[in-house]
Amino acid sequence: MLEDRKIGAHNSFVYTNFSADHEHTDRIETYGRTRRNTRLTRASLRLSQSSQDLKRAADQDESPPRTPTGNALSSESDIDVSSPNASPDESLAKELSLKDSGSDLSHRPKRRRFHESYNFNMKCPTPGCNSLGHLTGKHERHFSISGCPLFHNLSVDECKTRASSRDKQVEERTLSHRQDENRHATRHQAPTERQMRYKEKVTEMRKKRNSGLLKEQKDQYMDHRQSHGNNREPLLENITSDYDLELFRKAQARASEDLEKLQGQVAEGSNMIKTIVFGRYELDTWYHSPYPEEYARLGRLYMCEFCLKYMKSLTILRRHMAKCVWKHPPGDEIYRKGNISVFEVDGKKNKIYCQNLCLLAKLFLDHKTLYYDVEPFLFYVMTEADNTGCHLVGYFSKEKNSFLNYNVSCILTMPQYMRQGYGKMLIDFSYLLSKVEEKVGSPERPLSDLGLISYRSYWKEVLLRYLNQFQGKEISIKEISQETAVNPVDIVSTLQSLQMLKYWKGKHLVLKRQDLIDDWKAKETKRGSSKTIEPTALKWTPPKGT
Repeated sequence: MLEDRKIGAHNSFVYTNFSADHEHTDRIETYGRTRRNTRLTRASLRLSQSSQDLKRAADQDESPPRTPTGNALSSESDIDVSSPNASPDESLAKELSLKDSGSDLSHRPKRRRFHESYNFNMKCPTPGCNSLGHLTGKHERHFSISGCPLFHNLSVDECKTRASSRDKQVEERTLSHRQDENRHATRHQAPTERQMRYKEKVTEMRKKRNSGLLKEQKDQYMDHRQSHGNNREPLLENITSDYDLELFRKAQARASEDLEKLQGQVAEGSNMIKTIVFGRYELDTWYHSPYPEEYARLGRLYMCEFCLKYMKSLTILRRHMAKCVWKHPPGDEIYRKGNISVFEVDGKKNKIYCQNLCLLAKLFLDHKTLYYDVEPFLFYVMTEADNTGCHLVGYFSKEKNSFLNYNVSCILTMPQYMRQGYGKMLIDFSYLLSKVEEKVGSPERPLSDLGLISYRSYWKEVLLRYLNQFQGKEISIKEISQETAVNPVDIVSTLQSLQMLKYWKGKHLVLKRQDLIDDWKAKETKRGSSKTIEPTALKWTPPKGT
């Protein structure tokens, strides 16, 4: 039987074979038992004393006990009583005591590490706040401005007092509603005496409102504003009646509680947005995107499909949509065919929109690394128009000055428009721009899995279309590249994957496989021409400097 013993603070383990002790003499065995019992007695005493000290510290301190790294312990099972400087005898005594007791620990739940139970690295963004307390008075900690007592110019005790008074008012209101349960069709009956008294009380309270602020109060409000700026809520006392101010405080607490329910307890490494509400679609995300921490902790994010602004709740989204004047992306419309349009957006002129577009794209792309440095890029946004506006279908970005002649830096088709031909339309449009620029283009590597599949399919169609129309006997890779604007390296790799490139008698031969061309013709006939790019519909001149 192997037993492990912890040595010092280095967490190294030495394995000792205790079964060999039975082969010694009886005298050595008796001496060993006596010594182990002595160690067990001393260690048990130390363990009981340390556990009592821990309990006293927990009773005196309202905040959870913290580890040397600053993280709070998630449960009692996470408390390691033996300190790193404990002697080997104490650790051995603890192990022997568990084994001698004969208790089976297999039924106990597995211990969770700190980062698996709660993320204590998060903190409130309000300057000077220690993240303790909550605006609702029902939580011990907060990590957002909506739940910060300091931001709302309140203390933790005041929040708890307000919460208890709100609970009492809810109980009284519930009791009064029960008394009125016997009244049928309350809407068509006259108000009760209790309701009349309450109405008169509210009227009197609103009459007590001060007509104006005193000079001292105005100076106090201005000093508070200058000292804290936007990091604190403005002072609200004496601005309105006490009754209306209390109603506003209740609404704040209720909104904060709703946000807390949405956020929940998020484990570290998992603050990832699970779904987004985008227009009339609710989309499941695939990857993590570096949205601000206050939004990343939400399980669901709400976005305006026109300006791409992200919000926390559906109510905020509805209010925004009622005021948002955007119905299409910013920039110049350079292509239109039917209800399909493409807008050219400059990352320098429309920085916020392009940053939001990159953050949205990262939710569905694994290899994307560009989020905020959008000024050196141009974004080409494809939309589908109806009577409500131009809806985002997909986009691709390209550098304004690419030394390697990359015509695409990042490309994305929104999930609700995938497998409908829009991806190939975006790729075809990028090569159309390269033809106008009289350049040979290629996408920037590495490509995502779906992007690689789309590009290989596009290159295959381009080559089969070219070979179907080609009537000569000798073909050149350079001529194909100049005609299609596809990089020669991509042409050779595609020919090799189609088994159309052979080496024979010292020459490379391109085989014209009629079976592949016939299959391509059948698919083209079945697909139709609705999802194709028309070069004559492009109204664009290359930007200066490219």
